[in-house]
Amino acid sequence: MSNIVRLIIACVVMGAAVALCVFGHWGWGIPLFLIGGLILLSYFFNENMIVAQYFLRKENTDEAEKWLLKITDYEKQLYKGQHGYYNLLVGLIESRKAPLKSEKYFKKALSLGMTMSHNTALAKLSLAGISMAKRNKREAQQYLQEAAKDDKNKLLAEQIKMMKGQMAQMDKQQVQRGGFRNF
Repeated sequence: MSNIVRLIIACVVMGAAVALCVFGHWGWGIPLFLIGGLILLSYFFNENMIVAQYFLRKENTDEAEKWLLKITDYEKQLYKGQHGYYNLLVGLIESRKAPLKSEKYFKKALSLGMTMSHNTALAKLSLAGISMAKRNKREAQQYLQEAAKDDKNKLLAEQIKMMKGQMAQMDKQQVQRGGFRNF
């Protein structure tokens, strides 16, 4: 359902609740007012995104993907502040299937912006992992530094430390080009 339609329905239901309360039907007005509040709340927090986040926390990516696919046109169905989060969720789901293909979703999430700094740090940490997979050490270091800076509450500190350890291992590895293999 389009966000404009949700807003219109919420206004109509809230108006009807106010009218019922004015005419003395408080028993019907108050529940209708609460229903209108829920509809208005769904304008800011899409129910499909909330359910998809729940399934991602439970590590059930198939169910999360199913709920995200119900959002056909995120620009019309979601509040503008949720566009970055939608791309972040799609990127997280895509990274489990094909990590290198998820890069565009994380970059789009960063360009659209997210209000919570730990989500920005998560996107940058994921981009650092993708850069490491591509053997682009400088870009990976840059993303890791930005992720550490954005992770103000230290929610991803352990993952950032582990990623830095993997980068140190990457430095120690030497790729032999040519020569004989010892079996």
